[in-house]
This record gives sequence, structure tokens and C-alpha cells, in this order.
Amino acid sequence: MDIIKKRTGSQAKSTIPFRLNLLFFIVFALFALLVAQLAYLQIVYGGKFAAEVDRTDKTVMTGSVPRGMIYDSKGRLLVGNSTESAITYTKSSGVKSSDIYTIVNRLTKYVSIEKETLSDRDKADYILSAPGKEAKVAKQMPKSDRVDSNGDALTNTQIYNNEIKYLKKMGMHLNDAELSRATLFKKMSSAYSLSSVFLKDKNLTSKEIAEVSEHLTELPGISVGTNWNREYPQGKSIASIIGGVSTEQQGIPDDELNTMLAYGYSRNDRVGTSYLEKSYETILSGTKSEREVQIGSNNQIKKSKVVYSGQKGGNLNLTIDSKFQKKVQAALTTEYSSAQAAGITQYSDGAYVVVENPKTGAILAMAGIRNDPTTGTTSEDALGVINRTFVMGSAVKGATVLGALMDGVITPANSVQADNPIYLPGSAVKKSVYPVGTYSSMNAEKALEVSSNEYMMALAMKEANAKYVPKVSMTMDSDIFSKLRGYFNQFGLGVKTGIDISGETAGIEGSVRNSQGQLKTGSALDLSYGNYDSYTLIEMAQYISTIANGGYRMKPYLVQSVQKTKNDGTKGALESVTSPTILNKVGFTQSELNVVRKGMYNAVHGSDYWTTATRLKDLSPAVAAKTGTAQSFYYNPKDPNNQDPPETITTSLVSFGPYDDPNIAMAIVFPNLTSESGSYPQLVAKQIYTDYYKMTGQS
Repeated sequence: MDIIKKRTGSQAKSTIPFRLNLLFFIVFALFALLVAQLAYLQIVYGGKFAAEVDRTDKTVMTGSVPRGMIYDSKGRLLVGNSTESAITYTKSSGVKSSDIYTIVNRLTKYVSIEKETLSDRDKADYILSAPGKEAKVAKQMPKSDRVDSNGDALTNTQIYNNEIKYLKKMGMHLNDAELSRATLFKKMSSAYSLSSVFLKDKNLTSKEIAEVSEHLTELPGISVGTNWNREYPQGKSIASIIGGVSTEQQGIPDDELNTMLAYGYSRNDRVGTSYLEKSYETILSGTKSEREVQIGSNNQIKKSKVVYSGQKGGNLNLTIDSKFQKKVQAALTTEYSSAQAAGITQYSDGAYVVVENPKTGAILAMAGIRNDPTTGTTSEDALGVINRTFVMGSAVKGATVLGALMDGVITPANSVQADNPIYLPGSAVKKSVYPVGTYSSMNAEKALEVSSNEYMMALAMKEANAKYVPKVSMTMDSDIFSKLRGYFNQFGLGVKTGIDISGETAGIEGSVRNSQGQLKTGSALDLSYGNYDSYTLIEMAQYISTIANGGYRMKPYLVQSVQKTKNDGTKGALESVTSPTILNKVGFTQSELNVVRKGMYNAVHGSDYWTTATRLKDLSPAVAAKTGTAQSFYYNPKDPNNQDPPETITTSLVSFGPYDDPNIAMAIVFPNLTSESGSYPQLVAKQIYTDYYKMTGQS
């Protein structure tokens, strides 16, 4: 037993120290390896890691430049920019909501921000961005708003949405100061990374600018800059034609977003949204400035420098003389007021006029009045010249006669036709305004002078090889509509004119066949004297200009030239000048044209009782014209299914002068009057000619 005890004790005494020594050795070895690794990293890679800590990324940021100006033909400023001081914010990448919250609360110490209407989500975003607030709200919420039915945690997005719902339920009561800060928070949060937004650009005081400038170091991303707004020194008589520019909040219109982003625009860029501002966007917007910024490892902007100052937007010089434009608008307004005083505008939707140079297509003036029949209120609507259509009546008869001459059914030497009314079965007699039997026959010149509907119908019947039995039947070639419209189209009636402004619409064609599939022969007759299809007023101006200039359909245009802007904001070198564009040459001969020109001259200067445009006969130099009257019906958008709408009269006029060498042509329409008395289009035209001749020294 003694021997066994000694062996056991000796064995235990030697085993324990060995294990401890082994453990100490392993620990020592691990510490040695760790120290060696740290020394290795410090000596070999220390510089690299230090550089990584101080690493910066270089990014190019773009900035807007002042938008180009728009001038009239005499160099008067029509559209300019009013520059105002502004507080801006450039959002760094990776910036947190809590960071924005801090900046907002600091900035509002120095700048007053007008509160805006905010959604519950906007308010909740501001509240939850306060340091520690989101965690506090999350802790207060029921457990079911943080975990699902299986006990698994919800996503951060789900939890945040539940936090917003919880705040709504508990009630979010913000005072005016908090609402102002929440408004500012929304603007700053909605900015895209490394893009700038305007926080305040109206009514910014010098004190606010000074205090913000003094504390910029504690306001990361905040800067003091400038912003611009469009202004109209000559008034807004053609504001609808000029168009609009989006706000920073609106940015790029959704339907053009992808295209404009591809061209280097930012989502919140201010861009032209309509008409001239839109059509010439790439010119007016200029070239953005470029600023190279260095972003540190903390995603904050460390420093920046301007690498390209940008190019201010180019200027547009229009064909319109603003003084003449105002006179045209005044003439239209005066006569429309007279029509209102006469009590015949209860269904009227306005009045419009366009004046152009028939030799070039340059628009000299464009004016419109839009009337709301339900309220009687009027507004400026020059745009209606290119996007509203009306049945113009007899003013189109020049195209009818020239079409028949080109078709060969009459000639300059032999154009006499019987002047008989047309009796179709089941419809009212189709005739001229004068009594049946006033004339037994007449030539083309006389037909234009007295505006004979019977004469125009006779031409259409010949072109259609019509077979006619009064009060029984009439048949025509099935292509009569396309034939008449084909001739009209050559003058610009029924087709877009190509004017250099977005938003133009084409005329509207009436149906060719009835519900039974039969050719509408009566409507073909109506078409021949202008009482069926509808046209825009710019189409009418192009048509009369084609007659005035000898047969050339000219493309109308509003922009005469594009001009650069110098650094000091003044006009620079011309970049481009618009050259007159011939769209087509109408295929009539000079002798055929003389027939129509003479007829339109006689419509002004003739001595017949039924001569139609004698209000213009005293003008010097002499002019030619063609009046129009169309029967129409008032369409009430509030009662679109009215089966018995009120009957109305649309009166129109096309004219050119001086007769011997025309340099001005015009088209005028007063739609949907309740009486054709008053000769309002003629009175407008007479005043326009008087003003134009005086301004150009021709009177």
C-alpha cells in the first residue's frame, strides 16, 4: 500500500505544472503573433491606412445659369429675368435625417421660413428626425408594430411606417415655428444627393443674408446665392405664346423626364414647359456651370472649386414689334367690347387676329381674347390663333375659285356661272345672303365681290361631275371631298402651318359619308363656300398670304434670330438668323391668280349694294379682302348632349395690302355671335392697317 501511494503522489505532482506551462506558452505565443502583426501593419501599411482615412472622392456638380432673354423686333425686352438673393442647400451623399434636422434648427435662428401646407407624412418625418426621437417612439409602440406574428422583427421600412401611423394616432401638434422648420426639412430632405435646392429666394432681407453668411461653418451645405424669375417689361399681351417655365419644385415634366435627363438635365431643373419657352429650351437654358467638389470619407464636402462658369442662355429676337402688338391687341379689345355692348356675345368664346408678312411668313402680331360665356369674363389668349379651330365661312372662297381654275372647270377668260340656289330633298334651300334672283349669272370676280354661295356650289358640282334634279336628287363623284380639300391644303387650309412654336393644331374635317354610308353631297356643297370644315386662324393667315405673295405657301415664324449673351448680360454675337421657308408653290398661273386678287379688290372697292368689305375702301394704300360668315351652334361643355343648341354666327375676314405690293396680311375671326351685324372683323382690320401704315410710313 505504501508503494502505491508514493507512485500516485509523484505522478500528480509532475502532471499539473506541465499543463500550466503549456497553457502559458500558448498564450504567450498568441500575444507575440498579435504584436508582430500590429507592428507589421503599422510599419508596412501605416501610410496606406492613414491615407484611406483621409481619402476624398472628386465629383463634378452642375449649377444653373440665367435663362436667355426674349426681345421684340426692335430690340425691346419682352421677357427678362429678375434676380433675387437666395439661400441654397447642397445635399451631401450619405447625409442623415438627424443631420438635416440639426441644420434646420440652426438655420431658422437666422432666417424666417414661410410655412407651407404639409402632409401628415411630412410632419412625421420632421418629428422622427429629432435625435433619439425615433427610438423613443419605437419603444412606445405596441410590440405588434415591431415584430410579425411569428415573433420575427419587421424590416426597418415597416417599422418606420408603423411609427408614422403611431404618431398620427397619437396626434401631431406642431406650432407655427415647428411647421416652418418642418417645411424647411421637407425641402432639404427631398433634394437629390449632391444637388442644390433653393430654400428661400423671395423677400430675403439683408440681415438674414448677413447672419447666414456669418454662420456658414455651422451650417454644412448651406450657401448664399441668387435665383431668377421671369418678368415681362412690355406687359403680357403675348404671354400665352411665350409660354411658361417650371418652378424648381415642379422640375422636368414627367412626360419629358427620361429625354431631358439624357441631355444632362437634373430632375429639379427649371425648364420651359410650353410654347416658345419650350420650343427653344435648349437655347434659352444655356450651358450649366461645373464645380468640382471633394467628398471626404465621412461623405461631407471638404472643398470645391469652379472649373467652368457656364454659358448664360441665348436670347431670342422675335418678329413681333411690341408697340404694334399692343395696337393690334387694343383694336381687337375695342371692337370686342363694342360687340359685348351690343349684347351679341352671350355665346361668344372670344375673338382673334394674326398679322404676318406674306413675303416671308414672319408674324407681325398675334392677339386673342378668350371669353367664358357662362361668366362673361375675358382673358388674354393669343395662343388661340394656333390651337383653336372655327368654321370660317366665305373667307375661304379664294381657295375655292383658284381650285376650280386649276381643275379646269373654269378659266380666266370664261368663268361665268348661273347663280341659282340648290334644292336638295329633305333640306333647306342652299343660297347666298341676298334674295334669290338678284343675279342670273356672274363671273368669278363678281362672285368674290358679293360672296355668292351659289357660284361656289356650281364650281363644286362641276368638279364632282354632279347630276342634279332640283328637290329630287344629286349625285357626285366619290372623290369630291378629297379634291376640294386637296386644293385647300395647298394654301394651308386644313394642315398645320409649321409655325415655330409647340402646340399648333390642324383644322378639323367633317365626315364624308352619313350613317348609312352615303356620300354627303350637301356637305360637299357646304365645304365649297366654307361652311363645313374648320380651320385655325394661323391657317387662314397662311392661305391669304399665299394669294398675296403670288402662290408661295410660307412657313410662319416668330423667332427672327438667336443671339448669344455676354458675361455682363448684354447681347452678344448672332448665332442664327431665320430664313424664309417655302413649304410649297401652288400650281396656278398668274392669270388665274389675277382673277382672285381682282375679286378680293372688288370686295373692298366695288359699288354693288351687296359688296361685302366696303368698310376698308378708304384705306390708302388700297387693300383687298374677303369676308366670311358661317352658321354655327353654341357648344356648352356643361350641357354637351343638348339636342337643340342655340344658333350662332361666326364672322371672319382675310385681307392683304398694299394691293399692288403686299407686305402685310391678316386673318380675323369673331366666333359664335348672335348677330352678324357690326362688321367687327372689318373694323379691327381697318384700325390695324391704319396703325401699320402710319408706323411704316406708308400712309
